[in-house]
Amino acid sequence: DDFSGTSDPFVKIYLLPDKKHKLETKVKRKNLNPHWNETFLFEGFPYEKVVQRVLYLQVLDYDRFSRNDPIGEVSIPLNKVDLTQIAGPLGHTRDGCCRGELLLSLCYNPSANSIVVNIIKARNLKAMDIGGTSGTNPYVKVWLMYKDKRVEKKKTVVMKRCLNPVFNESFVFDIPTERLRETTIVITVMDKDRLSRNDVIGKVGPARSGGLWRGCRSSRPSCHGSKWHQLKA
Repeated sequence: DDFSGTSDPFVKIYLLPDKKHKLETKVKRKNLNPHWNETFLFEGFPYEKVVQRVLYLQVLDYDRFSRNDPIGEVSIPLNKVDLTQIAGPLGHTRDGCCRGELLLSLCYNPSANSIVVNIIKARNLKAMDIGGTSGTNPYVKVWLMYKDKRVEKKKTVVMKRCLNPVFNESFVFDIPTERLRETTIVITVMDKDRLSRNDVIGKVGPARSGGLWRGCRSSRPSCHGSKWHQLKA
């Protein structure tokens, strides 16, 4: 606020601790209720790095002849913000789901009475250890169910501090043909926690023989190509 009773505000935007690369809005002349409607892009930040930053906004009064006067400021630690609610590469808002996706494929071999589950990779997983020191350590758990009872469990290795893990692991489940109709597979992406209970990041399934691998009940071998599946709560 200068002697004229008004201000010429603008906003400086930082991603702390970096103070060198800042972005600025336009100056709004003689305006105490400014509307900017400007969008700014910080590029080159993977999700794991973004959540370690603090968004710092500083409102200043522009002065052509001397130092700009600070009006106010706000700091927003990004580990306190659910960035996955933002449409785009960080997450998906479809059906309110923002837990990430899992790429997998299923193959059925009737002559061997077996189903092969290929866990390929995941992307944009929800960070479960926000503000913590251990990061997100994902692994995938695969349950074979028969008539809603757990029959057999397999799991991938744990990937350390990673929200886009590549697993490339295959699991074989022996299933007699006559049991196939009432067999389901539940696939769960977990976050391994050394000190407390492992967290569920999201699930795919239950997948029935007529669902994820439609046609498995036929006598011919059936392989369903790799497909991205949205993780659900």
